[in-house]
Amino acid sequence: MRKSILLCLAAMVMMAVAGEIYADDISVTIYNSNLGVVHETRNLSFDKGTGRVSFRDVPSLIDPTSVGFELVDKSKSAVILEQNYAYDLVSPEKIYSKYVDKSIDLFDKEGNIFTGELLSFSGGAFVLKEPSSKIQIVRLEHVVHASFPELPEGLITRPTLFWLYNSDFAGKAACKVSYQTSGMNWTAEYVGILSEDEKQLGLTGWSSITNNSGATYKGATLKLIAGDIHRAAPPVRAPRFAAEEDRMFMKASAAGFEEKEFFEYHLYTLPRKATIADNEIKQIALFEPAATSVEKEYYYQPDRNDKKVKVTVKFTNSKQFGLGIPLPAGRTRVFKADTDGSMILLGEDRIDHTPKDEEVKLTIGFAFDISAEQKVVDYRKVSDKVEERIFEIELRNHKDEDVTIIVEKKLYGDWSIPHSNYDFIKKDANTIEFRVPVKANDKAVINFTFRTSR
Repeated sequence: MRKSILLCLAAMVMMAVAGEIYADDISVTIYNSNLGVVHETRNLSFDKGTGRVSFRDVPSLIDPTSVGFELVDKSKSAVILEQNYAYDLVSPEKIYSKYVDKSIDLFDKEGNIFTGELLSFSGGAFVLKEPSSKIQIVRLEHVVHASFPELPEGLITRPTLFWLYNSDFAGKAACKVSYQTSGMNWTAEYVGILSEDEKQLGLTGWSSITNNSGATYKGATLKLIAGDIHRAAPPVRAPRFAAEEDRMFMKASAAGFEEKEFFEYHLYTLPRKATIADNEIKQIALFEPAATSVEKEYYYQPDRNDKKVKVTVKFTNSKQFGLGIPLPAGRTRVFKADTDGSMILLGEDRIDHTPKDEEVKLTIGFAFDISAEQKVVDYRKVSDKVEERIFEIELRNHKDEDVTIIVEKKLYGDWSIPHSNYDFIKKDANTIEFRVPVKANDKAVINFTFRTSR
């Protein structure tokens, strides 16, 4: 009796796409570079001598060249001689393509049966050669059921590793298997709350974990690596990116990650088991909420933006100022409470991996009530190789409080400053910096002469 495949095909495909990995013991280490490393312990059955075993429920984006295998019981021996990774998953289109030149049955909405040799399946239509040698074209939208003698050879319902092995024993054995997979990533997400006087920043850190590897890891030990590891080659397959979610405020859990130094990186281990579902973004607290002293600064960088003054918030990541913990790279959002308690987003920025005792500077936005303008008010050619320009930079403060504006000016060539009405420091070979106090509702004007030779 023929077995109907199409009726259960949708369920089979769903199982293949959202396969769950059930292992006696499983650990998942996720890097912030589209990489996950999985360690599993599973019981597998072996025959003595040479045989074959299937290792099912692996992620569809597994790197099969990274697979490691060993028995837990060292008194036994099983050696993998050959490995094949099968990922040609069952789907209606693939079943039809496998049945070209073979007989199938199609049923339409009225209960009519079309039996014949499938000549082609394309453009939303079947071309059948009936037993009478007549050619029949059946549109896909009319077909409600299809029947096949069996599942075509070579198609599977989920990605599988097929191993050819040689064993000195027969029976079940616990096996440790490890492998790498792409499609896994994590980033840090920080939420900062600026105090009313803008001198303190409350900081909460979250890990945002994305799993698009093609598998769900049930009850896994979860580890995160913060740092930039070197990869010998790009991933074999391109990652599938899920849409990011924005969750502005969440109450931090006391059972967050345990952090420690590990080689030249930082390792975060979740002290409880977690399920990492496929096509999911999971967020877990990185550390307990902390607070640090901050300083607001205004920057005018005319060579980047000659009209606007940038606002930054900076702090030192040290215990002295309230933090002193390693901060993995990630996005930081800064908020401030209005008088009614509602939180207003001030801006967001990204930080790089920041160890303790290093400075963090966040760009928040541009000052509304501070204006600036740069112009060249004079130019003269001193000689064939020497030129002079007189720059004027006007800083206008429309706020009701005094501010200090940091002006960063880029220079070029073999340069000197013969005259300036404000002191400056040389930051590097091509940058000078002025720190200019500007009183409330007032302005300040920098005049300096820039001489360059070539």
